[in-house]
Amino acid sequence: MITRRKRKQDSVYRHALNDSPERFKKMKEEIKDLRFTEEPEEMIKVLDLAFVMDCTGSMSSYIEEARTNIRDIVEEIVTVENTDVRLALVEYRDHPPQESSFVTRTHDFTDSVATMKGWLDLSRANGGGDSPEAVADALDDLLNLSWQNDSIKIAVMISDAPPHGLSVPDGFPDGCPCGIDPIQTAIRLAKRDVTLYVVGCEPSITPFVDFFMALAFITGGQYVRLGRADLLMPVIVGGAQEEISLNTLSNEVERELRARREAGEDVHVEAYTRELHGRWTSRGKRVRQLQCNNVELASVSERAKQFSKLATLSDIKKVFKPQQSSGSTSGCLFGRAVGFSAPVDSSTSSYGSATIGVSFGQTSRLVQKSLSKWKT
Repeated sequence: MITRRKRKQDSVYRHALNDSPERFKKMKEEIKDLRFTEEPEEMIKVLDLAFVMDCTGSMSSYIEEARTNIRDIVEEIVTVENTDVRLALVEYRDHPPQESSFVTRTHDFTDSVATMKGWLDLSRANGGGDSPEAVADALDDLLNLSWQNDSIKIAVMISDAPPHGLSVPDGFPDGCPCGIDPIQTAIRLAKRDVTLYVVGCEPSITPFVDFFMALAFITGGQYVRLGRADLLMPVIVGGAQEEISLNTLSNEVERELRARREAGEDVHVEAYTRELHGRWTSRGKRVRQLQCNNVELASVSERAKQFSKLATLSDIKKVFKPQQSSGSTSGCLFGRAVGFSAPVDSSTSSYGSATIGVSFGQTSRLVQKSLSKWKT
């Protein structure tokens, strides 16, 4: 993030050149002053990065990948983005009687990579009863971490199973037995400026992609399809770089929508998003973007947009139908393909980050995140 100090009235170039000693002395003093006020200052950003990890039996390769690469992940973010990073971890499994070990285990923010690695060293993939897991409880613990007010806040949820309340068979068909609603929690995360990325470990999560995509979209985040664990590191780094680069634009959207709301204006979301995207394009605004196979991630689906407008999980359950794979791996999995995609072709997928002009999809996510703050 580059910022400039407020410049003094620049009068140097209005002086007419002459050989007056007094004039040259004054110009010399003003130029010296400008030398210290015009130089851009590189401000160190603060990133709160939290991991929310399904720790049931099927997730061992993803836990190992995070454990092995956490130091490299942090070092790359710190080096490239000039960022101080704090780390947190929320582990989750399920409620008894399906799971007897723990529902969630929470490790609040630390600035020590060694401490975070120690938490991951003790994390084990085990257990899990029915297919759904304690997703709602994990999101609630995520919400209640000690997020800093002035930080850029990113959460990465790594999951391969739905919350209780959407799947059959389900030991808790009415949802979380503690009464926690994941949709309401996602809205509260948006209100706290936490951007949620959901890494869906396919194929088991495939029927619930639209639900998890809606969770991420509510907060201005993204759903990322993953077919193998070794893709995890570039996804986390690329996602963090994108959200850091979007932070200034996010603040701009927040200020403008608040002003329009206070003025009583009824904002048409699609029209405003187009207006905003056109404005940033004309300004030549460039940001980082997480990409798969050198293409922008898939736009949020229409079903996910529909779910994101609903207030509770029970509202979603009324219209939810598990989505089935087409069984084909042809076509664009990550670009602008319409409809449902098959599981990731892990033999050809690669993730990275590129500098681009602000995309319409990024603009839409920033608008959605700001609007979510006024939902009840």
